[in-house]
Order: sequence, then C-alpha cells, then structure tokens
Amino acid sequence: MLITEEEVPQDIFLGDLNGAQYQAVTASAQRLLVLAGAGSGKTRVLVQRIAYLLTQCGVLPHQLLAVTFTNKAASEMRHRIEKIVGNSSARLWVGTFHGLSHRILRTNAARANLPENFQIIDADDQLRLIKRLIQERGWDDEVCDPKRAMGFINRHKDEGKRANALGISSVPEVAMFTELYRLYEQHCQRTAVVDFAEILLRAYELWRDCPDVLTQYQQRFKHILVDEFQDTNTIQYAWLKLLCGTESNMMIVGDDDQSIYGWRGAKIENIHRFHKDFTDVVTIRLEQNYRSTSTILAAANALISNNASRLGKELWTQGIQGEKLTLYGAFNEIDEARFIVERIRQWCHGGGSFEDIAILYRSNAQSRVLEQALRQANIAYRVYGGLRFFDRAEIKDVLAYLRLLVNLNDDTAFERVINLPPRGVGERTLASIREIAKEKQISLWVAAKSYLPTIPLGRISNGLRQFFECVEDMLTQVNMLALSELMQYVLQKSGLFIYVKTQPGERTQARIENLHELVQAAGQFSNSHDEMYEQTSTHSSETLPSFLSEVALDAGDRDTEDGVCIKLMTLHSAKGLEFPLVFLTGMEDGLFPHHRCFHDRALLEEERRLCYVGLTRAMRKLYLTYAEKRAFAGLSGANRPSRFIDEIPTPLTESVNLNAKMPLPTSPAKRRTSPDALEDDFPFQLGQRVKHQRFGEGVILSGDGAGETARVQVNFAKEGKKWLVLAYAKLEPVEQ
Repeated sequence: MLITEEEVPQDIFLGDLNGAQYQAVTASAQRLLVLAGAGSGKTRVLVQRIAYLLTQCGVLPHQLLAVTFTNKAASEMRHRIEKIVGNSSARLWVGTFHGLSHRILRTNAARANLPENFQIIDADDQLRLIKRLIQERGWDDEVCDPKRAMGFINRHKDEGKRANALGISSVPEVAMFTELYRLYEQHCQRTAVVDFAEILLRAYELWRDCPDVLTQYQQRFKHILVDEFQDTNTIQYAWLKLLCGTESNMMIVGDDDQSIYGWRGAKIENIHRFHKDFTDVVTIRLEQNYRSTSTILAAANALISNNASRLGKELWTQGIQGEKLTLYGAFNEIDEARFIVERIRQWCHGGGSFEDIAILYRSNAQSRVLEQALRQANIAYRVYGGLRFFDRAEIKDVLAYLRLLVNLNDDTAFERVINLPPRGVGERTLASIREIAKEKQISLWVAAKSYLPTIPLGRISNGLRQFFECVEDMLTQVNMLALSELMQYVLQKSGLFIYVKTQPGERTQARIENLHELVQAAGQFSNSHDEMYEQTSTHSSETLPSFLSEVALDAGDRDTEDGVCIKLMTLHSAKGLEFPLVFLTGMEDGLFPHHRCFHDRALLEEERRLCYVGLTRAMRKLYLTYAEKRAFAGLSGANRPSRFIDEIPTPLTESVNLNAKMPLPTSPAKRRTSPDALEDDFPFQLGQRVKHQRFGEGVILSGDGAGETARVQVNFAKEGKKWLVLAYAKLEPVEQ
C-alpha cells in the first residue's frame, strides 16, 4: 500500500511537519516502511514518531524499542526525545543492535548458556586469541593466517552460521579455518568471553531456542523502530523478524538508494524482503529534500534511476533551482588538484568559508595529491574519518625501511620493521636486543648484529639473518635506482607488498592502492626535485633524504587538523553529512565506478548508489572532476570520463576548460547529443562520428590549430583516445 502526500494539519505538536512526514509519524499501520530520501528529515520523523507514541497513543516507555547503528546516533536520538517529552524517556530502550543484545544477554545469561560474569573481547583481543589457538594447534601462522581466520569466523557469525553447520570442505584453507572456528568456540565458551559478532548471534539463538524468553520480549515491546534499515545484515534482519513476531508494531526507516555497505555484509535485499515477510506493509516516501538545490536533486534522481533493483522515489525541493553542476576534465591528477584549489579560493573570496567545503573521493589513495596541493596553497584541511596519507600504517611501514637505508642506527625504524612482515622475531627477542643496546650504548641494528651469533640456529636466527640480508641488499640499490624504482624494490624485496595484498578485510584493496600511490609520490618528488636544482637524478642517494625530510615535516604539521578547515573524505565516510560546496573527484571509469564492478550488475548498482550519496551531500554547489590521465594504483594511461557523468542530463551541467579555447571534452554519449562548432573553418564538429582507415570509428572530442597544424582528439571505440593531425589522418565523416 502506498500513501501519497496530503495537507498537513495545523497541530501544535506536529504542525511543523510536511504531509509525508506527518503521515509517517501518525500512521496506525502495524507494519510501516518509510523510504526516507537524502536530506528528507528522517531523524526528525523517528524522534517525532517516538514522541507521538508516548504522548498521544498511551504507549509506555518500556514498551518501545528503537534500534540505531551507532552509539552516537542512539545518544542523539535519546537527547532529542527527552527535549520533547521530558523524563518519561528514561525507560526507553534506544541503542545499537550490539548494545541491546548485550543487555538482553546480561538479563538472561544462564538461558543463553553464559555465566553471569561473561566478558566482551574487542577485535584486538580476538585476534590475539586466534593467534594463540593457531600456535597451540601447531599450525604455521603464515599458512593459517590469523586475520583471514578472524574474518572467516566473524563473517559466518554474521550469517548466523556456527562451526558445526559448515560441514567438511575440500578446500584446505576453509577446512583449517572451520576447525579453528570450532576450537575458538570451545575456548570462548570455556573462558566465558564473547566477541562482538557473538553478542548478536547469541541473542538471536536465545530467542530462537527459548520460546518463553522470546514471548516475554515480544509482549514487552509493542513498538519497534529501526533506523538505516538498508544497512542490516543477515543476522540483524533475523533478529528483528524473530522479535517482531505477529503482534508487535514495526516501523523501519531506510533508503535503498543509499545502501553502500555491501562489502561490509549489509544486505540491500532486506529492505525488499520486508514486503514479502510481513503482510499489509504500508509504504510512505519522504521525498521532499531540505538540503540541496533542485538542480542537484534532478541530477541525483536521473543518476539513480539507472538502477533497476530499487523501490523508487523522486527527491524534490521547494528551495531554489541553483547553479548547474560544473564538470572539469583535468589533464592529470595534479591539474585536477590545482583546479580544486583555485575554485576553493574563489569561494572564499566570495564570502564563503573553508568550513563549507568537502572534497570527496572513491579511494583513500586519491587524497595524497589533494593534500599536497592544499598544503602548498596554505589551505587548512582535515582528513575526515581516516588518516592523512603519510600517517597510514602501510605507508609508515615502507618509510621505516627507507629510513634505515639512510641511517641504519634509526632505532624507531628498526623496531617498526624488524618483524614486518612476520619473520619470527618476537617481543622477547627484541627485549634482549634492547638490553644489549642499552648496556653497550649502541644502536639496535648494531646490537642485533652482535646478538645473532649468540643464539642457536632456528626460526629466530633465520629471521634476523633474513632481515639483515634484506636491508643490506636494499642498500646496494640506493646508488643504482631512481627513487620510485627504489620504492618498488623495497616493497618487493621486503615482502611488504605481498604481505598487505594477502591480508583479509575490507581495507586490503585500499592499502594496496596506497602503496602504489606512494611509488607515484616518489616519482613526482624526483621530478620536482630535479626542476628545483636544475639537474637529473640518476639514483636515490640524491633524493631519498630530501623525500623523507619532506614527509616528516608533513607529518609534523598538525595545525591544519584543528579549527576551520576543509574536509577531505571518502564517499563512504560522507554518508549522513552535508556541505554547501562539494567536489566529487576522480570521476573516471575504472576508478569510479571501480573496474572490478564493470561485469557485475549488483556491484555496479552499489557504485551508482555511492555516487548518488556523493551528489546529495552538496547543498548549493557541486563540482565533478576527472583526469584524462591519472597515475593511480600502479597504472597510468588515458581515462574515459565516468559513465555516471553520462547519466546526468546535459542541461543540468556546464563544462569548463581553463587551458584551451574549446569547451571541455566530456563523455562521448553526451557529445553526441549536443555537438558544438569549433572554429568556423574547422572541418569537424564536437561529437561528430568519424572513421579512420586503421583505427575504425570514433567520436571527435576536441581539436585545435589551423591549416596544416590542425589536429583533433578522437575517442575510437577499440583504440581509445588519440590525437591526429588532420592533414595526415584522412578522417571520413560517418552518416548518423
């Protein structure tokens, strides 16, 4: 059933709500699905709904359960409820899935097969326990990787699967992880500890296996409200479905167009399953947006309409139409960053503030060039929800090896990498080396050299010997390789690249991209160093010390992280935030959407939802930028503008080109719909289809020059972009 918007009654308590919001707050439906678009006031609706139930419907505080995804959101919701209804919210159950499940387990510990004093272990404690069990089992932790094993265990718990439900696998690693899962379960049960994934699974199993306990909570919670429902995983949905039963009232609030955490286990299918698993579901759409201009909303609506598997809604606003989206096609990533800095200055000269601005990107590795440009322009910034590029662990690991190549007596660097990647040199060995260094007043490197002959042959001695040989081999390359080549050599020789690549978890790909970006940073530093000193560096001995000094100075500059500053963040980190001015960068096929998504519709649709989230962060002005050439993640070459740019109607965008007379070359499909003339006597138009004897058919992207020097850039279907001199290209028009 779909409810459409109606006039808002002038009620003292609810009069400031629009029609759809009013209906969501006051609906009497037992099963209510509120599709809350970006910027449509969903938190306000949730709070007002709770207040309405408490003050107008006779619902008692202890009969109401509100589920959020973060403690911060829960705290804010409780605070806002208290402002409306006062102290009657004291007995409300408002919290996260994990927090509420923990509360239930404490009350029913014995029925959940737990002692009353059971303890929760965090991720670090869980990993240490898994390492210990691997060691006790006699497995090599390089074969049975602890982090991969931990991911395996937690992933299956999130799916509601115990070890005994997994069966026997013919894949050696899976079989080993399954056995470890069994040992881990036994140990946790014996020692009365639970991890985060266990909290939710154990609470679900308590209700499933103890009908009387389930009935108690079903009879207590007459109203269940769930925020961000599109982000629920398998066990969370099962938890809610079981608790709701047939009698309780449930209101779920979510937006299938903003489901962007599939890689973290979120199931967008859950919001679709709600209609199938519960009867007589009433759907209310919150489509009036209070954040963005109508132009930005029209662009976002057009983009997301290309997703097939959605429940559908259309954002609109009573606000201003606003400016068109600005497209900028940069020559490379440095030009892209320069353009952004220039437009930031224009914004501030016009009375805007750094605080108004966010720069969004698909991958953390993109921040490096942007950070550099902002620092050079003395523009304050902060990386929101993450670390600055040179503060990331995988980057600091490589830099520690490089610091040793400049100074073998750098004790801090030595301690960081002596056992990285793991080579059997543990804390006990390192303590012995420290004692020698302290006693003889020598560096850890020298102390370790003197310590090696005193220990028996075995894993520790082999690990130390491998480390010395590795670093000494790297030293021979300092006078032979350029800085970027040395960086690549260190990554391979040390084993760091393979180590990072084989680590499990959601951030592995991002860390790999960061390592590639570090190599790119070294190459760019060498080029700028050569220009500054009017020379050509042939080996790293000339540039490595300067590079490390610049990095150290950058790491020491913390002033930009406080006060009024620009926010840099990934698109995932931006969800839930809003800014007057937004730059959405790296809009290139292969980067955004990521190349891994090209042949998987579900993944591509999640990328499109991520782009939709990015567009709807902007309140007044939105820039979309891409680079025709970008050295990224170890690759360098010509890029096609993102297909997502194609999906935004041309009338909603304007293109700028600071470096040529022609309009900015945008994506091929868009050019075909609106070809513009170049010079009056130029033989072709932008967007015109042409044929080349060798390269086949293509589309004119841009052109310059006159007479014999006239040339065009053509995007060929099979060969990509190429610049051709007209006098020799012999291009033929293709009839359309």
